Order: sequence, then structure tokens, then C-alpha cells
Amino acid sequence: MAEITESHTERENEQAKVESWRLHVLIEAGFPLPLAERLAASDADLHTCVDMKRQGCAPATVAEILL
Repeated sequence: MAEITESHTERENEQAKVESWRLHVLIEAGFPLPLAERLAASDADLHTCVDMKRQGCAPATVAEILL
């Protein structure tokens, strides 16, 4: 049972690291924190988010399209 708990905890830690990195990238791209948090936690493609923003799409519109 301890192995299952450790494995689950490791996956959660790895997921948290990925989400944190995604959040950082989105904030650096100019997304407001609430939208960046939602996008970082989602399955939205990170590069698509950033590319759409760089091409002039409003952050709220990016979120509306991709979420």
C-alpha cells in the first residue's frame, strides 16, 4: 500500500511542477494571473496559448477558445 501512495504522491508532485512551469510561461507571455492559472491547469496547448497571445489575441479570448 505504501508503494501505491508513494507513486501517487510522486505523480502529483510532478504534475504540480509542470503546472507551475506552465503558469510561469503564461504569465511571462502577458496573461493575467487568473487566466494563466486556469490555462496552466488545463489541457490547453501551451504553445498555442502563447502564439495566439503574441499574434494579438486577447488573453480572455484565448482562454475562451482553448478552454
